[in-house]
Amino acid sequence: MIAKIHSIVPFGFDGKPVEVEGDTNNGLPSFNIVGMASKTVNEAKERVRSAIINSAFSFPRKKVTINLAPAELHKDGTYLDLPIALSILILSKQLAQATVANKLFVGELSLNGELRPIKGIINIVETARKANFKEIYLPFKNLPQASLISGITIYGAKTLQDIFLHLLNQKELPVAQKPNIKKLLKAPNKNHSPVFLDHIMGQESAKRALEIAISGHHNILISGPPGAGKTLLAKAAANLLPDLTANEMIGLTKIYSIAGLTNDEIIKNRPFRNPHHTSSQISIIGGASGPGEISLAHKGILFLDEIPEFSRTTLESLRQPLEDKAISISKANHKVIYPADFMLIATMNPCPCGYLGDPTHECHCTELQIKNYQKRLSGPLFDRIDLTISVERVDNESLRTSTSKISAKHTVVKNKITDALSRQLLRYGEDGTFNGSLSSFEVARKIKLESTAEKLLLTASKKLNLSARSYFKTIKVAMTIADLEGKTIVKDYHIAEALTYRKRQNA
Repeated sequence: MIAKIHSIVPFGFDGKPVEVEGDTNNGLPSFNIVGMASKTVNEAKERVRSAIINSAFSFPRKKVTINLAPAELHKDGTYLDLPIALSILILSKQLAQATVANKLFVGELSLNGELRPIKGIINIVETARKANFKEIYLPFKNLPQASLISGITIYGAKTLQDIFLHLLNQKELPVAQKPNIKKLLKAPNKNHSPVFLDHIMGQESAKRALEIAISGHHNILISGPPGAGKTLLAKAAANLLPDLTANEMIGLTKIYSIAGLTNDEIIKNRPFRNPHHTSSQISIIGGASGPGEISLAHKGILFLDEIPEFSRTTLESLRQPLEDKAISISKANHKVIYPADFMLIATMNPCPCGYLGDPTHECHCTELQIKNYQKRLSGPLFDRIDLTISVERVDNESLRTSTSKISAKHTVVKNKITDALSRQLLRYGEDGTFNGSLSSFEVARKIKLESTAEKLLLTASKKLNLSARSYFKTIKVAMTIADLEGKTIVKDYHIAEALTYRKRQNA
């Protein structure tokens, strides 16, 4: 007798169907799993055996073989515990094959038969729906995330015995209810930090640059001495981001579930990821273990504080995702792609000691040290940064003056950003398309410049020796400045302001 249970395992940003086949033969009692199973999957033998016995079922005293098809697909994780256990119940005639027909099962089992939540549940449910399954059974704690996917009936179970009784029509399992997406998006925002523009004294030019960067989804580099407020500016930017859309919320929750950062929570806020400069390249980019920081920052901000301190290989690996808004990771026999549409905010000191050009502190760095420090950010990577801004420390007297003049600037700026983003949505007709994400072909086709603006840009590009990428980025930044003013055509003064953000500081 052959038992067959349908299941799915996550595969990159998608999922792969797996058929769990079971067979028993006379001979010495044994339990074997074949079909490119990892060590984690092989360990399911002990979990499943204990779960079956501790759930008041009997384990067959025969030679049991479980095959995970297709055999060439590498299987990892604990997703197949539940389907393996059900196949054994069918083999031992405690459950009929007909009860699991056209149904899909996934979940990790504890030794006492409880179902534990698993990673990547949205991938699994989406793949099940695409494969035309009508019912899927999964751990109860995964229901909140799974409920984001419609078009399939989703049952949540707490134990193996609960599923057994449900299949025999002796118990009703809870069914996932489609959540109110609008209500979720209107939930109180958990700020990444309590920092707002109004809390930052001075630095008006930097605040203006942040306003432009967020309005057009542009990457920005902030240079300045220690104590100038570079990190505060980045944290304030996190609170200027617009609310998530419904599709963005599902996509982000999917990424965080794949990464194992949440199995039962829905991500409602745009991410602000702040990895340390000692982080490995794999932790930033991602790898076999799952998505990295650039994918966890999808639809949000990746903040690289003191960017020259990151390794050169890590920084260079950012070039492709900054351009493509996704990261492609190739392995021996397959390739996975994770989304990575993030806005980069980076900071750096002007020199190794940090005080080059500071009127109150003497810089002790040699000219060679300064050049080597600034060259850690390569030309090709710098070309992918749309705005650069240099900030200075605010003196104590100005701090006292500014403190008495705090206004609701943050709210005003956020409203202007929202309006500018609305204009881009109207112009491009696609949610998630911004000035900063346009290709050079799209820039030429969709952005209009006045003749005086074209002449100014041409002259400046020759004097500043702008690359083709920098040339088009200047136009995109100028378009964002125009959007903030409610203009539909780029004028010469928009180009002039955009050019002030293209010159490399202290180069």
